[in-house]
Amino acid sequence: MCPRLSQLSAVIWVRVPYFFSFTDWDNREMGGYVKMQSSIQYGHSLIVLLVAYMLYSCFYDIADYKNEAEVGEALSEAFKTGLLWNSDHGHVLEACKDSLKKLQLDYLDLYLVHFPVAVKHTGVGQTDSPLDKDGVLDIDTTISLETTWHAMEDLVSKGLVRSIGISNYDIFLTRDCLAYSKVKPAVNQIETHPYFQRDCLVKFCQKHGICVTAHTPLGGAAANAEWFGTVSCLDDPVLKALAEKYKKTVAQIVLRWGIQRNTVVIPKTSKFERLKENFEVFDFELAKEDMDKIKAIDRKYRTNQPAKFWGIDLYA
Repeated sequence: MCPRLSQLSAVIWVRVPYFFSFTDWDNREMGGYVKMQSSIQYGHSLIVLLVAYMLYSCFYDIADYKNEAEVGEALSEAFKTGLLWNSDHGHVLEACKDSLKKLQLDYLDLYLVHFPVAVKHTGVGQTDSPLDKDGVLDIDTTISLETTWHAMEDLVSKGLVRSIGISNYDIFLTRDCLAYSKVKPAVNQIETHPYFQRDCLVKFCQKHGICVTAHTPLGGAAANAEWFGTVSCLDDPVLKALAEKYKKTVAQIVLRWGIQRNTVVIPKTSKFERLKENFEVFDFELAKEDMDKIKAIDRKYRTNQPAKFWGIDLYA
């Protein structure tokens, strides 16, 4: 079992340089419980070895991934994070309680607004993305992001969550959240990787004390290529050359780059051997000239494109 890392305050855990996520949409078909148990055991041994890094295991309860029951059964004392789905913006309290019930928990360490958009409610915890008659995401224009955020703040006052944050917010939405919030967002979880570096957003968040978490730190790799037809940075010749130079995998180079940007990287895998590989990024450091080489390959290229399913580009 993992140490009681859930007692870390927001001030401490925001400074954590690296943690891993172990959530896949298909974990139920892959023996998710067994694999998550293995992750906990491996995470425990690494915490002992890498205590200087304040490493914590972050298991995501993402209602949309439909893995809450498996996650709850597999862990009890890891750092626990949940995300509010789009259709529950008007039912924040009920959605949080539903996740807690499924996870068999009394509280979450961190709860995030998954996307900055409210859609038609389809039932608490249903995680649907309802489309209108034209096949476009049925956005609920009666619920503002400010209203949603104040409901998130209420979760903190009720003791249901310890910290709250945002996800997929750009600079302007983040600025607005800072303006109307009583409880500041602790985290902004965004897509960022060598092909989509988003330096302005990253620096803005860090300037204002918001921890940046990279939810697609490897550019989505095979998953996004299959779902969205996007190109992975893992095939980039510059990154391959650096992997050869440092005797590491391309993925390890990319993760190390993310860590040295002072972002939190959460690579997602269902393979134990890759989970182990993802941890092996603390025994080397990229030289400044190599960080500059990676900076130069930025394409401003988003790989996660939900517009394919929603019929609307929320990032337009």
